[in-house]
Amino acid sequence: MSEYTAPLRDMRFVLNEVFQVSRLWAQLPGMAEVVDEQTAAAILEEAGKISAGIIAPLRQTGDEQGCTWSSAGVKTPEGFVAAYQAFAAGGWVGLGGAPQFGGMGMPKAISAQVEEMVNSANLSFGLYPMLTAGACLSIYAHASEELKQKYLPNLYAGVWSGSMCLTEAHSGTDLGLIRTRAEPRADGSYAISGSKMFITGGEHDLSENIIHLVLARLPDAPAGPKGISLFLVPKVMVNADGSLGQRNALSCGSIEHKMGIKASATCVMNFDQATGWIIDAPNKGLAAMFTMMNYERLGVGIQGLAQGERSYQGAVEYARERLQSRAPSGAQYLHQAADPIIVHPDVRRMLLTMKALNEGGRAFSSYVALQLDTAKYSEDAATRQRAQDLVALLTPVAKAFLTDMGLETTLHGQMVFGGHGYIREWGQEQLVRDVRITQIYEGTNGIQALDLAGRKTMGSGGALYRLFADEMRQFTASAGAELAEFCKPLNAALDNLDELTAWLLDRAQNNPNEVGAASVEYLQVFGYTAYAYMWARMAGAALGKQQEDDFYASKLGTARFYFARLLPRIHSLSASVKAGSESLYLLDAAQF
Repeated sequence: MSEYTAPLRDMRFVLNEVFQVSRLWAQLPGMAEVVDEQTAAAILEEAGKISAGIIAPLRQTGDEQGCTWSSAGVKTPEGFVAAYQAFAAGGWVGLGGAPQFGGMGMPKAISAQVEEMVNSANLSFGLYPMLTAGACLSIYAHASEELKQKYLPNLYAGVWSGSMCLTEAHSGTDLGLIRTRAEPRADGSYAISGSKMFITGGEHDLSENIIHLVLARLPDAPAGPKGISLFLVPKVMVNADGSLGQRNALSCGSIEHKMGIKASATCVMNFDQATGWIIDAPNKGLAAMFTMMNYERLGVGIQGLAQGERSYQGAVEYARERLQSRAPSGAQYLHQAADPIIVHPDVRRMLLTMKALNEGGRAFSSYVALQLDTAKYSEDAATRQRAQDLVALLTPVAKAFLTDMGLETTLHGQMVFGGHGYIREWGQEQLVRDVRITQIYEGTNGIQALDLAGRKTMGSGGALYRLFADEMRQFTASAGAELAEFCKPLNAALDNLDELTAWLLDRAQNNPNEVGAASVEYLQVFGYTAYAYMWARMAGAALGKQQEDDFYASKLGTARFYFARLLPRIHSLSASVKAGSESLYLLDAAQF
């Protein structure tokens, strides 16, 4: 199994040369004092070291050992506690946290790169701090000052961790069906009762306390999603002086036995009159939870990218070393019994597909992260609103397309290894198993596609789509003649997406099935077009430098491969969209 190396050169290229983040940071209040190119480079360097040196070595052993449940609690695999303590001691849990509560205050553009490194190193490990960061976002945005003061410092420090308790056995995506109850008490707290499942990090031995954010219903709550409230429920009660008291009335009933991410504790959590405190106002729980959802869904997309990157690193190393047959054009390595498989066209097709999707995904996830930073920190209302609208539009694409491409990429990596990709020692089959969940949790990719096509595109009458499309048009219009080879096919892809969007807007007015029938393929066309925009921008940043550095020559070659071999996928996908919904309803339920 190959060792993991953080792709720091490509991260710096995307941040500094493609998006020129230092210019943005200089325009955001207080950000210039917090981070610059040198600080960012140092943070990424250190994150690469801890990811490769401490977290990555636990990936395969963690998968083999898994988590273990007993009535006393859940134990993580050997080495996880020490690795988590080292990670927390370095301040990484609170990397993006509010400085007034002990966080480092780094922008999402930086924390997104760190998330990729940690998840490439070990997806199971990365889930624990990710859930804590998500809980912190909701607490910081919606909880009372008292709750912030009491809980955020230890959460940012990693001394305590967090979980999100949403799903119930009968209620997955449709949270309006939840049955967990919250009874008010005279002292202002609430008694929480109910059962939650699929709770990542609901119970474990990494931290001394776990702070659960629990969706529940008040006694007088209206039915459906408008009647959901959010509550902070600690595993161990916290005394007035900040010390830990007695255990709260909650327990882990079991852990799931899963296809992958086996070192991540996925729990059934039972609350039996557990003490909790409301976050935000009654019946505003979904709004409070959705504060962190854009960050979390981008984070899940980055998990898909991260598995693809890890798979590519192993595959390209193997392809350079594995000897099999001779190149179609004749022997390339006469001193060896056969040529390395990297000479074969099909292996090159797979490796270049992996490289193009990974690097395009890194640029796209960084672009969305920059919009999150702008929406959060800009002082200009119009600039904030534009960024918020772009985040709303692009979040389902980031979650779904990055993870769809993550699965494709890991499958290619496994195939490069041939039979060795199917056995455990080489590590590729674990990546395939691990990445699969990223398409499922935080809203399945089908739900994300429906969100993009229905709520964001149709729901805005196409206005959100036009915001992004206009930006891409402005880029191609302002580009010089030297970028024509990239801008011409990007413009053609935009014309296609414009037409597809208009077609869907028209058809959806008369047939409610059209959006759902078209949504998955529509998101895919959108994703490939967005990646084309990223690749055109990366080509622009690399052009003219290819003679001085192989990195830029590689970037341009990969860009040309993307436009030649991957972007044309939009044509078959567009044909599927325009085939309409009728063929989906030709069979009665009994005929399936």
